[in-house]
Formats: sequence, C-alpha cells, structure tokens
Amino acid sequence: MRMPPVLRAQARACAMLDSPFMARLLNGLADHWPADSALGRLCEGWEDVDLGPSGASLPLRIAGGLHALVLRGEDAALAAVYPPRDVSDAALIDGVLTALPRHEAFFAEWMKSAPQTNEVRRSAVLIAAAHEIAARHPLPLALSELGASGGLNLMFDRFALETPAGRLGPDAPALTLSPTWEGPFPAPRPVTVAERRGVDLNPLDAHDPTDALRLSAYLWADQPHRMELTRAAIAVQAAPVDRADAIDWLGTRLEMPCPGQVHLIYHTVAWQYFPAASQTRGRALIEAAGARATADSPLAWLGMEADGGNGAAVTLRLWPGDITLPLGRADFHGRWIRWAAR
Repeated sequence: MRMPPVLRAQARACAMLDSPFMARLLNGLADHWPADSALGRLCEGWEDVDLGPSGASLPLRIAGGLHALVLRGEDAALAAVYPPRDVSDAALIDGVLTALPRHEAFFAEWMKSAPQTNEVRRSAVLIAAAHEIAARHPLPLALSELGASGGLNLMFDRFALETPAGRLGPDAPALTLSPTWEGPFPAPRPVTVAERRGVDLNPLDAHDPTDALRLSAYLWADQPHRMELTRAAIAVQAAPVDRADAIDWLGTRLEMPCPGQVHLIYHTVAWQYFPAASQTRGRALIEAAGARATADSPLAWLGMEADGGNGAAVTLRLWPGDITLPLGRADFHGRWIRWAAR
C-alpha cells in the first residue's frame, strides 16, 4: 500500500507545526488505512508518483475534506470526535473510518483539487520586508503576488506585526501577528500600497461561501487562532486575484509602467512548486525588468521559500543595482522569524 507511509510522513510534519490532532488523525489513518474503500482505491491508484506534500498532498486533501464536513455541520458523529472535544485515539479513528463511507461522493469530488491554504501569518514577513524596502526606496508599492490563493496576504499593509522587539503596521489593524522574533527589528517607515493584484492557477474568492470554506478547511482543527486570523483577513480582502499561469501573467504585469512606485513581486512557499522551466523563464523576465528599473521606478523581488534549511529562506532582490539582501529565515506557518537585515 502506498498511502500509510505518506500519511505517517505528513503526521510528523504536522506534529512539528504544533498540530497534535493532525498527527493523531493521520497516524490513525496510516494504522487503519481503508485500502478496500472507495477513497482507498482512489488514492492507491493515483497517477502521481509523489503522494505527499511535494506532490499530490493526498493526506492533506483527506484531512481537509474531513474538516470541511465538520465545518459544514453535515456529520454530527464526525464533529463529535473533532476539537475542541478531546477523545481517545481509538474513538477518533473509529469516528473517521465510519464517516468516510457516508461521504464517498463528497470525497470523490473534493480530492480532485489540490490543497489551498492562505497562511495569513506569513504576512509578518511581508510587513517586515516592506519596511526594509521603504528604507531604501520611500515610494508607494505596487504589489504582484504569485500563487496568491485567496489573496489574503495581498492585504498585509492592513495588518500589524507586534513583538517584544518592536511594532509595525497601522494603528487600527484588521489583525495583529505576533511571531517569535530573533534578530534586528526593522525601523518603522511609512508603507503605502498604491495598487495590488495576484495570480493563481485556481484562485479562491474569499467572499464566496464555498471558497471561504475551502480556505478554512485546510486550517487545522486544533489551531483555532489560525481560523480567527483568516476570518479577520477575509473581512478586509479587496484585492483581485487572476486565474492564470503565474509566469505568463507576470510577463504581462512587468510591462505595466509604475512611475513613482516600487513594483514588489513576491511569493511565499509557492515558487518552489513551479516547474523548473517556469522558474527559469520567470527569473529571466524579472531580471530583464530589473535591468530597466530606475530610481523613480524600482523593482523588488521577495521570496519566502524552502531551501533545505530550517524553515524558509527570506530573500530580497532590488533594482536598480541588482542588490541581493538575505533578510533571514521564517517558519513556514509564520510562527517564528529570524531576521538578518540591518
């Protein structure tokens, strides 16, 4: 069977990201995987070679579907074994395994779409980076987010970053992010967003109940604070997200003149999933646009992506001058930030 080891690997990852419930759920499914069920046959016959987080992410699709059923109030027996209720491992897996046959049609449809989260806590990195950019180029920002999902992180200027090291953001923020912070704290600067837009292969409309449910379902049931942050971000989301290939879209976007503005291109845990050829083409497009940048129309490229180290590397390139700034590292879910910029 292909699924049990993939489920256990995802369980370990969830445990490291402070979700003991997800670890219990996925380990329980690994121990009692229903290979002869409709879901079991669907997963075991999946065409992708990699069923885990770097590929099809089937464990997260299953967990997201179960959580969606709970959030929709469609299965009281399943909800009875979900947080905030505290049940034994045996009761949890029994509740899940008895729920799966009741919702075969639902899972057949749900599993067709890859997981989509919009981890709002990553905006802590965006807030800090925007202040670093403003220190070098005190101009309004034009935002272009690649892999924007529901566009919640396009609204980062409406959020506050508050740590013992300092505070950044508006006086009346839509939400406040408080990661564990290490390293120098960026000096407060005026940050203004003049224009914002994102792209995604499958954009979600955060104000559509079905899409909002999908965003919420991929949050983990034992982390209610993430749900609170997401709902607060949805309330202020006002940025368009286009349905397109990110690099095709970026090529058109880079032709947009931005006089008197910094064009900030950014992505958080998205670029690493682009095909290698797309990465190469995207890099060439950005570097060519950077060569055309001027002091009155600078270009910034910010990435928060895995590089094999602990968490994600946060790197900023600025033009004119093609300056590369290693800003530090951040947890994939924004729980901690180790800033290096001075």
